[in-house]
Amino acid sequence: MGNGSGDGAAVQSVDRALTILKLLARDGELGVSELAAGLGVHRSTAFRLVATLESHDLVEQDGDRGGYRLGVGVVRLAGATSARLDLVRESRTVTPALARAVGETVNVAVLAGREALYVDEVAGPSALQLHHWVGQRIPLHATSNGKVLLAHAPAALREEVLAAALPVLAGRTVTDPGRVRAELAEVRRRGYATAVDELEDGLSAVAAPVLGVDGSVIASLSASGPTFRMPETAIAAVAEQVMTAAREVSARMGWFG
Repeated sequence: MGNGSGDGAAVQSVDRALTILKLLARDGELGVSELAAGLGVHRSTAFRLVATLESHDLVEQDGDRGGYRLGVGVVRLAGATSARLDLVRESRTVTPALARAVGETVNVAVLAGREALYVDEVAGPSALQLHHWVGQRIPLHATSNGKVLLAHAPAALREEVLAAALPVLAGRTVTDPGRVRAELAEVRRRGYATAVDELEDGLSAVAAPVLGVDGSVIASLSASGPTFRMPETAIAAVAEQVMTAAREVSARMGWFG
């Protein structure tokens, strides 16, 4: 027989841990003191709970501000959510053909707070497999997927991102908020985004939006490869292929616009 009081304490800890996840899902990012207030517990108790969640990748700490946000472990578990599973499953009916056509890596990304989160990847025959992108979070201002997602994000979130210090990641990273804002307007106008030597020197990418049943942007689909194989003169042609593929995925996700 288990100890009744011990079982009760364990259940209470689980309940509090789940409440932390709900608070972070609602608010995006919170400090330990804010979490403690939300739980109605001492700061030390909230810290122990969030440290345990962090050890399982369910939350992660922002190194600059020290706050906590949902981690990639939540995404892996919700490999579990039907919408995310549907997106990966339906995009996989389209992305392998695109990867073969362009010869490079094709990724699908979604908005995750103030970053883009890669949820699927298909390598083309010429792709350089330097690292695996799935589960990685990347900045919105310096990537083609990020620009698509940021361009179509709520205005308040867009301005919040642009108000923060935008890090320089490569030789051509654009960090001036005004220039980024103008580029995002162009992304909405032409239907795709580009990034050439902005996330990494020597890496080019082009991305287009994936729409859901209500016409809102639910994801971004991109093709990326070395700049010497995907120079700016070739971007427009690749963009047409990427946009066509993104429209196909959109249709499979229920959009009939």
